[in-house]
Amino acid sequence: MAKVLVTGGDERAALAVVRSLGRAGHRVSVGSRSGRSLAGASRYASGDVALGDPLASPDAFADRLLGEVGRTVADVVIPITEAELLAVLPRKHDIAPAVLPFPDLPVFRAACDKAHVAEVAERVGFSVPRQIVVTREDVPGLLADAPEPTVLKPGRSVQSGAKLSVSYVEAGEPLRERVAAMPDRAFPLLMQDRVVGPGVGVFMLRWEGRIVAAMAHRRLREKPPSGGVSVLRETQLLNPGIRRMAAELLEALDWRGVAMVELKIDGQTGLPYIMEVNGRLWGSLQLAIDAGVDFPALLVATALGEDPPEVGSYRVGVRSRWILGDLDHLIARVRRTPEELHLPRGAPSRTATVAGFLGAFLPPVRAEVFRWTDPRPFLTEVRDWFGALGGSAEV
Repeated sequence: MAKVLVTGGDERAALAVVRSLGRAGHRVSVGSRSGRSLAGASRYASGDVALGDPLASPDAFADRLLGEVGRTVADVVIPITEAELLAVLPRKHDIAPAVLPFPDLPVFRAACDKAHVAEVAERVGFSVPRQIVVTREDVPGLLADAPEPTVLKPGRSVQSGAKLSVSYVEAGEPLRERVAAMPDRAFPLLMQDRVVGPGVGVFMLRWEGRIVAAMAHRRLREKPPSGGVSVLRETQLLNPGIRRMAAELLEALDWRGVAMVELKIDGQTGLPYIMEVNGRLWGSLQLAIDAGVDFPALLVATALGEDPPEVGSYRVGVRSRWILGDLDHLIARVRRTPEELHLPRGAPSRTATVAGFLGAFLPPVRAEVFRWTDPRPFLTEVRDWFGALGGSAEV
């Protein structure tokens, strides 16, 4: 069995990795910002060490991680967040002989470039939202008001020591003013038409030129409600055409490792529109494991030179719920209007949202974080959730 160091211990994906690999008999240690993390609270974690914030101090984070790799004599290192990978990938050779099962930095950075991904995705057959790429110099020439609902998407999610998020501008709202107010690090900015329809994520592990595992899920509720991380999701059949295009996209990117190809399915036309590629383990990872595709175990196996057979099937209709994220979704829906939340037409009413929240406590929905056999991470998450209430009025 291997010694594995998992960073990003504050992330739910890290918890899913720790539980998966711990059950498989691997010795798993955790790195996190403070050394008191969600994943570190798991019974399967052998320890939790403070590595600092990779956004604020990427070099210091990488130095601490290298020290921990040497101390634990790790065989495999699995960073979870984009910021961690951007900090660590330049030091990939220093980590050896431990294996970092991700592509080299230029490939990873190309996959983080949303404009580049859209261009490549269109070549393999995905639809791309109508968009223009805006530089800071282009702002004075923009229309004063948005002619239709518009998505403002920074070209990269992590840039210049900050994590950047998507925002929305409704028809008639001050487009030029909103774009001008965005920080310089958000540019070049993608200004896209909004695609309304269900969000679909295609999970894949590509290694040595072949797809080792692939599956799909549909987002049922998200945080924030207008679109973001899924808080309730369900596995679904992977459309063969979408699978082919997703595989060709990763091939064109020269990808190696795990990735989620994020799509929106247009509610009127049924066309799959590319949103982005997340070149890391995703927040809804536990759903894949519950459905029978153990991506963490497969990733470690391939990293150690094994050649596992392709995983060709999984359980369809499995539902997984992040309870506290769903609670945040509910609070936002109750406290704010659909217009304030930039919800599309046809979004569930507040009454339906409350009923859906309560109904998700019933089987067969599985709790993502809370597990009877490993309860401490949920208690840690509840502690942190209440602690965060005093620091922000928004959810």
